Amino acid sequence: MALTTEPAREMQPAAYKIDVRDGLMRLDASGDWLARHLGALDSDLRAFEDDTVGRDVLIDVSAVGRLDTAGAMVLERILRSCSQRSDLSRIIGASPAHQQLLDNVRPHVAPCEVEPVPRNAFLSMVQRLGRGVVEGYYASIDVLNFIGLTLTTFARVIRNPQRLRVTSIIYHMEEAGIDAMPIVGLMSFLIGAVVAFMGAKILRLFNAEVFTVELVGISVLREFGVLLAAILVAGRSGSAFTAAIGTMKIREEIDALRALGLDPIEVLVLPRVIALIIFMPILAFMASILGVIGGGVVAATAMDISPAFFVGRLQETIALSNFWVGLIKAPFFAFVIAIIGCYQGMEVEGSSESLGQRTTLSVVQSLFVVIILDAFFAMFFLEIDF
Repeated sequence: MALTTEPAREMQPAAYKIDVRDGLMRLDASGDWLARHLGALDSDLRAFEDDTVGRDVLIDVSAVGRLDTAGAMVLERILRSCSQRSDLSRIIGASPAHQQLLDNVRPHVAPCEVEPVPRNAFLSMVQRLGRGVVEGYYASIDVLNFIGLTLTTFARVIRNPQRLRVTSIIYHMEEAGIDAMPIVGLMSFLIGAVVAFMGAKILRLFNAEVFTVELVGISVLREFGVLLAAILVAGRSGSAFTAAIGTMKIREEIDALRALGLDPIEVLVLPRVIALIIFMPILAFMASILGVIGGGVVAATAMDISPAFFVGRLQETIALSNFWVGLIKAPFFAFVIAIIGCYQGMEVEGSSESLGQRTTLSVVQSLFVVIILDAFFAMFFLEIDF
């Protein structure tokens, strides 16, 4: 919108002159103050605002021809800059049409940035902690709702098995399970070797190196095997679930599925959850076996414990229940990793930044919940003496 106080004439670029009269900084505006002309003047006008900090300013617009909303906003911005001005600061010489436009834009001039009030660091830390607890509470409720929705969908699919997407399940078993076997196997072997080596160094002080077999067997079969597999799967496959579903959310493919009458939980979430639950015990089994083998290799090379003696003592001293404890935990770990990965993917809000944040949250929350579950199982099996 542009207003003028005179008949149609040739357009004149915006201009201004700065003067000091009667102790006031004076800006005499002339020409047409239109958006197309203001770009070349904006930096100089902002420098003028900075120079008038703490001083009164008088803006004369009697020589202004055309004036649009952008020009009015710039004039009001100069008058109401961050400096403290008295009632002497004002705009004069405005025609009725120009004055009406200035009055209309005045309420929309952005206020100056307010300096933050200094706050007590301890109180800020406590408040941030409180906000984190509240956000964690509501996030937990949302995840529980998502679990309920997934289980409800699973019950509906079980009643109608034709809806089960077997091809998708097999694909995700290969992607999240088989493709993860090399890294899980290598890391488990190395962890078993490290446990054996460190245990042997400590036990050698008491002439009890032979108990390294028990150390490796119990720690790897009961805890390290399944826990290491879960941690690697959470970092590898859980984040992949979030990235894949989040990318579909950004591309509006999930909305397209709903438009086609398909349930995204049934199509995207359920196959991933089922695939990981099926394959996680296999990964845990492989991790446990390779961890024990890693410990046996170190025992044979560093402690002169023959493989036959290692296996024999393992069978004699390690109860089979230690092996089953590790496998029992695997499906539960798989369930929470898949659920959190898919949930975070569904929560992506349409930007690459949100996708990155949700992928990070997926890994962090999965690891946190896996550790909590492992601690719970450890106490539970200890109480029932299993």
